[in-house]
Amino acid sequence: MPAIVLFDGECNFCDASVQFIIKRDPKGYFQFAAQQSDIGVTLRTKYAVPDTLDSILVIDQHKVYNSSDAALQISKHLNGLWRYLHVLKVIPKPIRNVVYKFIAKNRYAWFGKKDSCMIPPPEIRNRFL
Repeated sequence: MPAIVLFDGECNFCDASVQFIIKRDPKGYFQFAAQQSDIGVTLRTKYAVPDTLDSILVIDQHKVYNSSDAALQISKHLNGLWRYLHVLKVIPKPIRNVVYKFIAKNRYAWFGKKDSCMIPPPEIRNRFL
C-alpha cells in the first residue's frame, strides 16, 4: 500500500515540497492529497487528526506521522542521500519540532500562498488522490 502525503494545497512551499518528493520517488511510494480536498478531510477525520494541527501529514502502513516525524518518514523513502536524513530521528522530537514549527509558522510569509491547489500534469496525475 502506498503511503499518502497530505499537504497544504494553498502553500507554495508545500507545493514545492511535493514536487521535490515526486522527483526523488521514482518508484511511486507516495501518493498525494491536499488537506483541503474531500479525500484530505476524510483521511484527517478517519485518523482523528485535530483541526488545529498545522503540519504535513504522512499516512504510512495505517500510522499517521506529522511535523518533523512526517518529514523524516518521507526522507526514508527518497532516492539519493536524502534517505539518510532519517538518522536525524535520534534528535529528540521536541527539538526537531521547534525547527519544523518555525518553518511552518513562516511558510506563507516566506513563500506565499495560492488561491487554489495545483493541477498536476498528466504524467503524475495518478499519484494524486
